[in-house]
Amino acid sequence: MRTDHPRAWTQRREAAVAPFLTSQGPALRWRVETAGWDLLSFEALEGHQANYAPRSPDLPEVAALLRRLGETPCPGIELRHAEQRLERYVAHPDDLRFFAGAHLLHTDLNNANVLVDDHAPQGDRVRLVDWAWATRGAAWLDAGYWVIWLIAAGHTPASAERWATEIPSWHTAPAEGITAFAAANANVWSEISTADPAPWTLRLATAATTWHAHRKAV
Repeated sequence: MRTDHPRAWTQRREAAVAPFLTSQGPALRWRVETAGWDLLSFEALEGHQANYAPRSPDLPEVAALLRRLGETPCPGIELRHAEQRLERYVAHPDDLRFFAGAHLLHTDLNNANVLVDDHAPQGDRVRLVDWAWATRGAAWLDAGYWVIWLIAAGHTPASAERWATEIPSWHTAPAEGITAFAAANANVWSEISTADPAPWTLRLATAATTWHAHRKAV
């Protein structure tokens, strides 16, 4: 990436967080910053992109990864806070308190960022790539982000939330906090899909809106 790119900070974020991801992401082999370019070289990972569809055999492995991530100490590096990222999207400013925390989050559970190695030991087959949006916040939020992608892959909201219950931190989330998170992400994806109405952004916007409607009915 060019060092003067508007999102050059995401490149720096990936380089900063990589040394702390001992079993969650690829190792950073080297970094070169010269002549206006910033280049990161990561370990090559074996595996396929995770399949989030209902009854996919990848789902338990992704849940295992999120459990491991929930046990990873948040490094003392500069990270944006979840409540900062979502402050423009909540219905009420008081909702931001649900998102605050001291845990390391990935926040971009796009299945293309989740690689599954079928030859690795069971329960340790999945790695997360693309840590540009690493964030500090409440431990349960990554499970919440996963819910949206699961709905987009064909799950009902209830089915997606059942998978979220496989993550221990999910059980620490107050019901009103989950609803506030669903509402905020419906607004996030509405904004993204309006600016870039590609099929995948529209699919995620529909999934987020569907989840929010489900939460309001609970």
